[in-house]
Amino acid sequence: MFSAALLLMLAVGICADSTERPTAGCTFDEDSDSGLCEYRQGQEDDFDWQLIRTYNWPHPTTDLLPGSFMMVNASQHLGGQRAQLHLLPLSENDTHCIQFSYFLYSRDGHSPGALQVYIRVNGGSKGSAVWNISGSQGRQWHQVELAVSTFWPSEYQVIFEATVSDERQGYIALDDTVLLNYPCYKVPHFSRLGDVEVNAGQNASFQCVATGKVSETEPFLLERRNGVVLDTSLLSRLSHKRLMATFQVEAQRGEQDLYRCITLSPRGAAVSNFGELIVRVPPTPIAPPQLLRAGPTYLIIQLNTNSIVGDGPVIRREIQYRASQSTWTETHIVGSLTYKVWHLEPDTEYQISVMLTRPGEGGTGAPGPPLVSRTKCAEPMRALRGLTATEIQPRQLALQWEPLGYNLTRCHTYSLSLCYRYSMPTGGSGGNNATVRECLSVDRNTSHFTLRDLPPFRAVHVRLALANPEGKKESREVTFQTEEDIPGGIAPESLTFTPLDDMIFLKWEEPVEPNGLITQYEISYQSIESSDPGINVPGPRRTVSKLRNETYHMFSGLHPGTTYLVSVRARTTKGFGQTALTEITTNISAPVFDYEDIPSPLSESESTITILLRPALGRGAPVSAYQVVVVEEGG
Repeated sequence: MFSAALLLMLAVGICADSTERPTAGCTFDEDSDSGLCEYRQGQEDDFDWQLIRTYNWPHPTTDLLPGSFMMVNASQHLGGQRAQLHLLPLSENDTHCIQFSYFLYSRDGHSPGALQVYIRVNGGSKGSAVWNISGSQGRQWHQVELAVSTFWPSEYQVIFEATVSDERQGYIALDDTVLLNYPCYKVPHFSRLGDVEVNAGQNASFQCVATGKVSETEPFLLERRNGVVLDTSLLSRLSHKRLMATFQVEAQRGEQDLYRCITLSPRGAAVSNFGELIVRVPPTPIAPPQLLRAGPTYLIIQLNTNSIVGDGPVIRREIQYRASQSTWTETHIVGSLTYKVWHLEPDTEYQISVMLTRPGEGGTGAPGPPLVSRTKCAEPMRALRGLTATEIQPRQLALQWEPLGYNLTRCHTYSLSLCYRYSMPTGGSGGNNATVRECLSVDRNTSHFTLRDLPPFRAVHVRLALANPEGKKESREVTFQTEEDIPGGIAPESLTFTPLDDMIFLKWEEPVEPNGLITQYEISYQSIESSDPGINVPGPRRTVSKLRNETYHMFSGLHPGTTYLVSVRARTTKGFGQTALTEITTNISAPVFDYEDIPSPLSESESTITILLRPALGRGAPVSAYQVVVVEEGG
C-alpha cells in the first residue's frame, strides 16, 4: 500500500473560547487546518481509502451526499478486502470524547460492507473491534461517539477499517472525526479499571463501572489484549447514571494478560483502560525440610524454604506430616524456621512436608518434597506381666506371658530374654549350695517357652527381660516349684558298715539328688556265699523298710563267715530310686558244742577212756580239728 499523502492527527489541541468546539479533528475540507488533519493509510490492508470532494469530482453520483470525506467504493474492490485508516496516537490527560460521522449506503438496499473501529493501546495489537456497523444505513450521515478512558502516560490510536461485502455495491464513507475536551453525551465513560491480582486456580473479578448514558440492554464485554472477548457478566445498577458489570475470569497461569471493558451501541462505544490480570502461583518449596535431631516422640526440623517455586511473599508457613503407613494427615502452622514436631510414635517413619502461603484466597501452594525420617526407639513402656506356668513337670516348666505388642516394646527392634536361677547342693560335707543362673533368648513373636533339664523338686526363680536399643525392663521374679521325681541313687561310697560274727551295722547318706521328699528307705539283703558248709547259699532275700530319718540299720541273726549282698534305695512319692549295692561278710566265730554236760564214757580201761562226741557247730567255717583235754583227778 502507498503511504497516505495526508495524515489525520487527533492531537491534543488548544481549546477555543467555547468548550463545545473540538480541540482537534478533520472535516476533510480544503479550508480545514492541515496541522490538525493528519492521518495515514494502513500498511497491512488491501487497498486505501479515497479522499472525495464531490464539488470537483469528475464522476458525480446521486448516491452520495455533497461534501468532503474519506470513502470506499465497494464496487471497485473484491468481497472481503479491507482498507484501514489510522489516526495519530493520542495521549490525553482528562476526560474527552471522539466523534465521527459515517455513511453506509447502497441504492438497491444491498450491503456495501462493514465499518469497524479499533482502539490500539501503546502500539500493541489492535484487538477486537470496539464498535462496528454493517449493511445499508440509508442515504444519510450518522454520528458516533467513542469514549476512550486511556490517559497519559499511555497512548492509544483509533483505527477505522472498512470491509467490502460480497455484494460489492454501495459506499462506505467517513467524515468529521473530531476530539472534544468534554465527556461524550451518547455513550458512557468507564472509570479506571484497576489491576487484579489473584492466585492461580481462583476466579479473578473485574468490575467495569460505566458512568453517563448507560442501559442494561446494551452489551458489556471484557476484552483480552489478544482480542478474545468475554461477554458473560453480572450487571448491577449503582445509581441512575452508574452501572457496574462484573466479569469472572478463571485465573490460571496462562490467563495472565491485559483486559479492558467495552460497551457498545449504535450510538457509539465506551472503552476502558487496560487493567492487568496478575496471576500468582502459590509458592512451593523446592527442597524437603532438613532433619536437625530425632527423639523417641519428636523430630526437630529446619523448614529449608529459601528456594521456592512460585510467587511470594510468603505470609504463612505450615508443616504437614503423617506416618508413612497411615492415611491421616496433620497440619501445623509454624512461626519460625525450625520446628519441633511433638507427640510422635517411637520408631515410626514419618513424611514431613512444608506448605507455604502467599496473600489472597487460594494462596497456599502444594506441599513441597517430603522429608522421610524415623523417630528413635523409646524405652519399653513397662515390664512384661502375666508370667505363669501352664505345665509343671519334674524336669521342665512350660511358661507363658502376655503377648508382646508395639505399645509395650515402643520399638520394632527389640529382644526378649527369659532368665532363671535355682540352687543345687555342691556335694561337699559342709552342705553348701551353688546357684545356677542362665538367660535364654526367646523368639520375639512368641509368648510361651519351655524350660528343660531342670532339677526336680526345686524352686526355680524366673523373670522376663524386655530390651530395645534405648533401655531394658525386667519383670518381677516369679518362683515355680518343679515336681518330685524318683530319687537319685545313694552314693555307694556313702555306705559304711561294721560286721560282727552274727550282726552287721550299716549306715548310709541321703541321695545327692533326693529329687523330692524321701518318704522311706528300703534295705534288702541275701546271703550269697559262706565258708561254712552247713549254710545253704544263696539264702532267702529279706527286705527291711526304714523311716526317712533312719539312715542306718543293724542286721542281726546272721551267719558268721557269710557274705551278704546288701542293697539300699530311697523312695519319694514318685517311686524308688536307683539301688546302691554292697557285699558284707560277717566274722567267723569259734565252733561250739551242743552239750549241757560231759558225755558218758562208752568204755574204760586202765589206760583208755572211750567217749562218743557229737559234731561241733562250725560257726562260719568247717571244724578242722578237735582237741580232747584229759585232766587227771587228784593230780
